[in-house]
Amino acid sequence: MTEMVHGGVRVLGGDPVIPRWWRTIDRWTMTAVFALFGVGLLLALAASVPLAERNGLASFYYVERQLAFGGAALAVMVLTSMLSPDVVRRLAVLAFAAVFVSLVLLPFLGTDFGKGATRWYSFGFASVQPSEFLKPAFVVLCAWLMAAAQEINGPPGRLFSFVVAVIVAGLLAIQPDFGQAALILFAWGVMYFVAGAPMLLLIGLGGAAAGVGALAYGASEHFARRIDGFLAPEVDPRTQLGFATNAIQEGGFFGVGVGEGQVKWSLPDAHTDFIIAVAAEEYGLVLVLFIIGLFATVVLRSLARLMRERDPFIRLAGTGLVCVFGVQAVINMGVAVRLLPAKGMTLPFVSYGGSSLIAGGILVGMLLAFTRTRPQGRIADVFGRGRGR
Repeated sequence: MTEMVHGGVRVLGGDPVIPRWWRTIDRWTMTAVFALFGVGLLLALAASVPLAERNGLASFYYVERQLAFGGAALAVMVLTSMLSPDVVRRLAVLAFAAVFVSLVLLPFLGTDFGKGATRWYSFGFASVQPSEFLKPAFVVLCAWLMAAAQEINGPPGRLFSFVVAVIVAGLLAIQPDFGQAALILFAWGVMYFVAGAPMLLLIGLGGAAAGVGALAYGASEHFARRIDGFLAPEVDPRTQLGFATNAIQEGGFFGVGVGEGQVKWSLPDAHTDFIIAVAAEEYGLVLVLFIIGLFATVVLRSLARLMRERDPFIRLAGTGLVCVFGVQAVINMGVAVRLLPAKGMTLPFVSYGGSSLIAGGILVGMLLAFTRTRPQGRIADVFGRGRGR
């Protein structure tokens, strides 16, 4: 009877966990993520060595740390992908509560490392950026609230999720981290749209967001400086954006050659926010297109699987996670080619950074858990039987 209602999927309950996981996981997405990390290590060998020398560290100090953090991130990704959607939801709600408290305390206990934005907790031997871990937990929490609102006599989950999104965005703006705040609100808007929000309401919310941006421009020197730099008719060649733009132009189609790039000696953030400039200069457009193709594989494969999913919570959570993953990559690369204002956002699995790598592993692990093949799901099965009757 279960197969008649939900459709048959060859998943045996008595199977060992790992063989069942391997049959149901999206191996293309997982392979693309491993490839992105491999590209990140390759670029770290080029981009981080000059920084290590400037800081008086061993030449491969940052490469070794990226390898350690990346290995932990991939392990977390695989372990998270083995969890059921219900377990992922419970853990995400608990994680959101913990990260939310850390965001509230950040202005008092955090540090800015001289960058003008208090975004990190420093522990001497390492630092943690709470906003990176906030994103996957926030998405799953809001998806749960929105899905609950679709049930009969369910709570006003959409309203609750909106309140949570506004509060979280406000805490991020205080740091200030307008890029992460915008990403959080955009992901919420996409999930709200998928949940069936009226277009007029979304347009109104977009207008309100634009109004808040205008107020931020007048009230925050940090925000105004980045917008002014983006709108300036010419790029100052002595700025990070100027160095990155020149490096991308110099790279051409095939690049200047491995180890021959110069931008890594000038950019302090060449190994993080502007890693794509190093890729473009040394390896050219070929590697950049390969990186874009890997991100596109993760996004399109995941969306294709989610389109067949009929559980509203899984569909909403998966869509939100895909949105965060893909849009963050677009923002990072868009800043480097001056299509977007500077945001201070890493390229997932490619840029250096412990918080970014491990949080990315959690996010993609959740996404893989939601897109696994299960006996339920496949909304097309229900529609197909309805037409058959």
